[in-house]
Amino acid sequence: MGDIIRMIVVLSALCGLSGFALSYLKMVTAPGIEEQVLTYVQGPAIKRVFASMENDPIADRMNFSLPDGRRIYVFPAMQGGKLVGVAIEDMGKGYGGDVGVMVGFNVADDSLAGIGTTSLKETPGLGMRIAEPAFTGQFVGTGLPVALKAQGGSIDAVSGATISSSGAVTAVNNAAQVYKALKPEILKKWAR
Repeated sequence: MGDIIRMIVVLSALCGLSGFALSYLKMVTAPGIEEQVLTYVQGPAIKRVFASMENDPIADRMNFSLPDGRRIYVFPAMQGGKLVGVAIEDMGKGYGGDVGVMVGFNVADDSLAGIGTTSLKETPGLGMRIAEPAFTGQFVGTGLPVALKAQGGSIDAVSGATISSSGAVTAVNNAAQVYKALKPEILKKWAR
C-alpha cells in the first residue's frame, strides 16, 4: 500500500513540474512567436493589400477591444500623414481548417482595398488557389458584404474549392463586422 501512495505522489509531482515547465516555456516564447507572425505572415499580407502605403503598419498597429471581449489588432495604412485604410485579420472555416485573411478597408468609402491570406491548411492544388491573385483580386473595390456568385454575390469561387472559397468570404465578412463596430474608434485614434 505504501508503494502505491509513493508512486502516486511521485507521478503527481512529475506531472505538476511538467505542467509548470510547459506553461513557463509558452509564456517565455509567446513574444517571439508573435513577432515572427507579424513579420513573416501578417506583414507581407498587409503589403499585398496596401502596396502604396507610406508607413509601417506593423509598428503603427493598435490593439482594440471588441464588445464580446476579444482583443484585435488594427493595422493603419497612411498616405501623406493621413489615414487612408486599415487592415484587420479574421478567420473563416475552410475545408482543411481555419482560413486566415488580412482584409483591407478604404476608410473614405468603406470599400475593400483587397485581401491577403495569412493562414491556410487547404488541399494543395485546389483549396490553396484561394491565395492566388485570380481569386484575391476579385475583392478589390467591392462593397460589403461580399458573397460568392452561387449565393447571389460577385465573387467567383475557385473551381473545386467551394468550401475554401466560402471560408475566405466568411473571413472577409467577419472582418467587415469588426471594422464597422470599430470605425468610430479607429478614426479617433488616427485623426490628425
